Amino acid sequence: MGNVVVICNLTLDGVMQAPGHPEEDPRDGFTHGGWAAPYSADAMGRVMAERSGRQGAMLFGRRTYQRFASFWPAQPDNPFTDVLNKIQKYVVSTTLSSPLPWVNSTLLTGDLGDSVTALKTSEPERDLIILGSGVLIGSLLSQQLIDEFILLFHPLVLGSGRRLFPDGGPGAEFRLTSAVGTTTGVVICSYRSGQ
Repeated sequence: MGNVVVICNLTLDGVMQAPGHPEEDPRDGFTHGGWAAPYSADAMGRVMAERSGRQGAMLFGRRTYQRFASFWPAQPDNPFTDVLNKIQKYVVSTTLSSPLPWVNSTLLTGDLGDSVTALKTSEPERDLIILGSGVLIGSLLSQQLIDEFILLFHPLVLGSGRRLFPDGGPGAEFRLTSAVGTTTGVVICSYRSGQ
């Protein structure tokens, strides 16, 4: 797949938890779910349009996969539903078993690093996209397997919630390759691995 690319909605204080809607992820008493919705139309549409030519597959952690699988297949026809149903989806989980319920979904087994490295070399001109999946991102970051972050910084501070880079997580170095503002105040920043 070439590059592992994380696409993530973030608040200015680094919260990534439940950007889509109130019931998305209430863990730890989080009550701010849906915070990205008022800002997202222009921002996420722009990112997905720019990445569509290189997108080869998606990589999910269990929680994010189950959330997407329970929502997207039942949605009426729209560009996101069609793309998400057709694209190959790889899922990292120690509790799920095959066959997975969403079409074109494959459960990765064995060592995470070996599995992702094999995917990266299978189609070097295509990207492996991660949406959400904070625990998975931390695991891949610690193994230096993330090539790019596309971070959508939203103009708000929540003061609580799960962050993309929690205290005590692995360190890494990236370089800024682009920064673009949107009509809603979201700034889309792309960072490439400093390796």
